[in-house]
Amino acid sequence: MTTQAVPPKRIFPTSEVDARAAEHVPSIPQTENPAYKLAFQDEEFLLREDLRPVRFQLELLKPELLLNEAEIGSTFVFYGSARIPAPDMADALLAAATNPEQEKIAERLKAKSQYYEVARELAKLASTCGCDEEGKRHFVVCSGGGPSIMEAANRGAAEVGKESIGLNIVLPHEQLPNRYVTPGLSFQFHYFALRKMHFLLRARAVAVFPGGFGTFDEMFELLTLIQTGKVRPLPILLYGKDYWNRVVNFEAMVEEGVVAPHDLDLIHWTESAQDGWDFVNNFYAEDPVPAREQSGPSE
Repeated sequence: MTTQAVPPKRIFPTSEVDARAAEHVPSIPQTENPAYKLAFQDEEFLLREDLRPVRFQLELLKPELLLNEAEIGSTFVFYGSARIPAPDMADALLAAATNPEQEKIAERLKAKSQYYEVARELAKLASTCGCDEEGKRHFVVCSGGGPSIMEAANRGAAEVGKESIGLNIVLPHEQLPNRYVTPGLSFQFHYFALRKMHFLLRARAVAVFPGGFGTFDEMFELLTLIQTGKVRPLPILLYGKDYWNRVVNFEAMVEEGVVAPHDLDLIHWTESAQDGWDFVNNFYAEDPVPAREQSGPSE
């Protein structure tokens, strides 16, 4: 009996093949009209308001697929201000002040510059974590990809030769990823909702440093998700107790009855990188659940 060749599994041309073929169609009125473009190559079509659900799906899928391909099993997320200077830039910020009010603000920012180094050191410690038996990497540093505390986190990972993630967002003013983010793990988002989801899908620990509206938003959303059982409890390290107690009266929230006393136990107050990393390790020594199950918004 003659052995016959096994036919290929795919019987239709791939999208890449058809996309290349579409580049060489003859130019006639029909082919020049946008209606003739392949739907996935028609940018104007993809940006229509009706296509918002598709864009949501794309922003969910692209980072998810690339992070899976990079064998990233879990992350250590860093939240914090984009305005706190690195220690070597703090004096320059103070020198640039032109009036007493600006000087006062610059002095406060300079006082918080210590947290740049704390975030940098914590990222180094987290990056020492190896791979599991399946080759998945854990506690991979993940930041918003911008300057200041975010830069410090990515920088710490880079300084020990490890990759790190940056989740940037398109803003009205120009924003670029900091130079320490691993290029292949640098993502840009249009939708805040999808960006915030990716912060938590793989999060196994979160460090929160002094910050503004964005940091408040991310921290309180995470606390709410854990409080309501949508996310499994995970270590939340809160740095800068003097700052946080000045801008948020957590105890008053308990006294007013709007949160329960045990809700404050979701937070671990700390000031050092080593203490924070020790807390994370002790947390999982007591509750060793697979990384992928530690967090992530319910599906």
